[in-house]
Amino acid sequence: MKNNHIFGFSVIHLILLGLLVLGLTSCEDPIDIDLQTGPTQLAVDGWITDQPGPQTIKLTKTTGYFDASQPPPALGATVIVADEDSVIHEFIDLKNNGNYVWTPKPGEVFAKIGKKYLLGIRYEGQEYISISQMNPVPAIDSLVFREGKPNPFGERTGFRAEFYATDLPNRTDYYWIRSYQNGKRLDGTQNIVVSYDGSFNGSANTDGLLFIRPIRTSINPDSLYNMNDSVKVEVFSITPDAFYFFLQLSTQINNGGLFASPPANVPTNVVNRNANGPKAVGFFGVSAASSKTVKVEQANIRAKED
Repeated sequence: MKNNHIFGFSVIHLILLGLLVLGLTSCEDPIDIDLQTGPTQLAVDGWITDQPGPQTIKLTKTTGYFDASQPPPALGATVIVADEDSVIHEFIDLKNNGNYVWTPKPGEVFAKIGKKYLLGIRYEGQEYISISQMNPVPAIDSLVFREGKPNPFGERTGFRAEFYATDLPNRTDYYWIRSYQNGKRLDGTQNIVVSYDGSFNGSANTDGLLFIRPIRTSINPDSLYNMNDSVKVEVFSITPDAFYFFLQLSTQINNGGLFASPPANVPTNVVNRNANGPKAVGFFGVSAASSKTVKVEQANIRAKED
């Protein structure tokens, strides 16, 4: 009698299995989905500080969600910033690349603590405005290093940085912290560090106290610092709306994984004076800044903590 079984399967079972596989593979035809691209919007990246030197406001145009190319610059705009005393500073696109720059005269500083500033942009027949205020910022008292490992299982060692600053007392303050390793900024869009009274948002009453340690040590790269590295830390004062803008921006940038929430627009403080005109995205802010730069060298290295 002929054996109609192969590896425990009957011939009929193998035929049915083959038809099933054929049916599955026949469903691999590509399906083109026509995703409508939304209207192009003006994107504003403008942060003005009280530090000496030129100040820049970057204007670009938004692109499609799946467009991986660099956003094109918004050219031909008129950009001014005026303070509450009606002093007007004009920003010029010197290189025709969308970077609108104000260049100070010798000894001139742009902004002053406590004053409000109005951004005005005229672009493609539309007028956009935004208002921000410069708040005070505490000094960075010191920046030190301790030897350690990037993780408990690592073999190599490096140096973990920690800065010390004290929150300004008797007021609610918001801060933005940035760090640099050998002149290269570390805290890009993937790691935005902001603080509420030197702590996290509403985690405790830390008014007037030393910044909490997770904030003080938030300035480290994943691999830590090396001996003789140059390390710079900046603390900027920001407004409450800038604080929440950064929080939501960080959420959207790092929004991934199985339980990711649907993408959402990050609020902007740039408004079109024509309520029915095209909207803008991005943010305008003014900040007082404090900074400290030190090298990883023996004079700045402290003993390991138990």
